[in-house]
Amino acid sequence: MAPNDFLLEYLPILVFLVIALAVSGAMILGSLLAGRQNPDPEKISAYECGFDAFSDARSRFDVRFYLVTLLFIIFDLEIAFLFPWAVSLGKIGLFGFWSMVVFLAVLTVGFIYEWKKGALEWE
Repeated sequence: MAPNDFLLEYLPILVFLVIALAVSGAMILGSLLAGRQNPDPEKISAYECGFDAFSDARSRFDVRFYLVTLLFIIFDLEIAFLFPWAVSLGKIGLFGFWSMVVFLAVLTVGFIYEWKKGALEWE
């Protein structure tokens, strides 16, 4: 195989990238030309979750935010490990089954802790 033949295999990718850059550039340029540029202080101010930005980044947060984060990590880890485990369950045997039972038990203890702390109850 000649070096030119090898590079010709990448030609469709290069064509795709050129077309994507041209279309995205045309859309950005079109929005700049067609849109009205009328910024005011309210439009250019920082906006977060319907509230004005906090004055200090080191302000205290309610502990429930951290509890919800822990809850997300618990379920995220559970899903991330359950799918590969379910696919390879036939190969890993009884040891793999019981190791996942222990893993799920640890996550269940974390979930019960979250539940008892009231992280699932919002006002």
